[in-house]
Amino acid sequence: MLYLALKYLHVTCVALSVGGFCLRGLLLLRRKSALAGRHPEWHGGRQWLRALPHINDSLLLAAAIGLAALLGQYPFIDAWLTAKIGGLLAYILLGALALRPSPYPRLRILAGCAAVAMFGWIVSVALAKHPAGFLV
Repeated sequence: MLYLALKYLHVTCVALSVGGFCLRGLLLLRRKSALAGRHPEWHGGRQWLRALPHINDSLLLAAAIGLAALLGQYPFIDAWLTAKIGGLLAYILLGALALRPSPYPRLRILAGCAAVAMFGWIVSVALAKHPAGFLV
């Protein structure tokens, strides 16, 4: 029962995280930075808009750690989990590059597309429980 609750929490938070990333990227492309930007005054005083991704990502991480502990699978011991964490780090870096202000909009778009592709690979690693994911 605990396993299913953690799994569903993790999957839900993953979907919300990547959905929020894509929405924020699209808003930035459409120059709607009032909702996509990082500064609190851009949110029209709605601090929860700025805090929501951090809350979601914290729940996501807590659920992932809980699942790993419950299943007895740990990074640097289980190759697929190590690959998933490496992919997560790449996703974070690419996402930051895509969402940060830059004089090169094409680079931001390319980084955003690469981040979404990396997300797809991370999901395939999780489903296959193999470090290569869909590349097998």
